[in-house]
Amino acid sequence: MDVDSTKKFCSFCGEQGRADVPLVGGLGAFMCGDCVDYYAGAVADVRRTGTDAPPPWETMSDPDVLGKLALIVQTGVQVDRFLVEWVQLARSRKLSWAEIGKALGVSRQAAWQRFASETPDVDAGAAPQLGTA
Repeated sequence: MDVDSTKKFCSFCGEQGRADVPLVGGLGAFMCGDCVDYYAGAVADVRRTGTDAPPPWETMSDPDVLGKLALIVQTGVQVDRFLVEWVQLARSRKLSWAEIGKALGVSRQAAWQRFASETPDVDAGAAPQLGTA
């Protein structure tokens, strides 16, 4: 798995990770320290008051909403890359395309069609190339 924070983005604010301030998280979603602090406070407020603050998009201007679209796409791409890495991991453990398809809720064929070109053929003895998605 590619664990280099500088190649990842905060799934909450879109900030790119830095070597001096790593992102935390997993399963394709990552969070920078500023967002960890902000959302820890937000959760503490909900626990203390029993009420949740309105979502931030309710007070955003139209340009702000449009500006977030690219960040959402970036997060989706990051999650897609992470999924490829996990399928590569599964294949490196010699898990079958049928097992992978079942876990993804698709057929063996659909899983193979989506991921085979990005996943070495472990049955043929190729070494997996994790972290290259």
